[in-house]
Amino acid sequence: MIDRLLARGNELESAYQEIHQKLSRHHNALEEFLRRLLSTAAFWNPEDMKAARIDRNRLIEVNRQITEKASELSRLLNERSGLHNHSGFAGNTHHHVCEVIEAASEHNPLFGMEVGEEFRRLYYQYDLKYWPSLSEFMMELSLDAHDLEIKATDPLTQAATESSRSSKGDFLRAFIASIEEGSTCAFGRLPSDLRITDNAMASLINCALDLDTEELASADYVKRFRQRERERSSR
Repeated sequence: MIDRLLARGNELESAYQEIHQKLSRHHNALEEFLRRLLSTAAFWNPEDMKAARIDRNRLIEVNRQITEKASELSRLLNERSGLHNHSGFAGNTHHHVCEVIEAASEHNPLFGMEVGEEFRRLYYQYDLKYWPSLSEFMMELSLDAHDLEIKATDPLTQAATESSRSSKGDFLRAFIASIEEGSTCAFGRLPSDLRITDNAMASLINCALDLDTEELASADYVKRFRQRERERSSR
């Protein structure tokens, strides 16, 4: 990516002049700006954000299935408990949540060394009425998955995936968010009033993402994008 930005210097000459004019007087601001340009293009490009949307949708689906299956398992555990107590038959399955925790920690040496002794003391000190049943334990997992709120783990991914479809706008939105994140008002190195012109931003997008001719961003594209974002944020 760096080689591409250097090789296409003629195409980026105007953008480089603008960036230098606006940032050269600020300590390390030029380096910070280029670092954010490169990292955004490397990790928040349209292809990666397309994959991120797929992962987000899969996470939603996985939690939906957990909600259903954990609820069903809770019902079955509750039914099994009733059969053990009233049918005249019983099995040697776990009936205490602490039994499950201890058995599941069998191959965790840290549990045995640091937690096990204190855990067993509590286990034997307090009988079943002080602990959730296996059915209640599973129902909590079901409710937890049902009530989830999916959020991006960082502001750039949040910005890049706000639209429903992947496009070069993902990069632009993330790059603008990265510039804001690196501004002096957020304790960064970039001036808080930094605004890259539409022409310069279009050139940076085209070269950083190595867009094909039919995909090139224009100054008008950037202008319209910014206008839509202002309208969206004002709602």
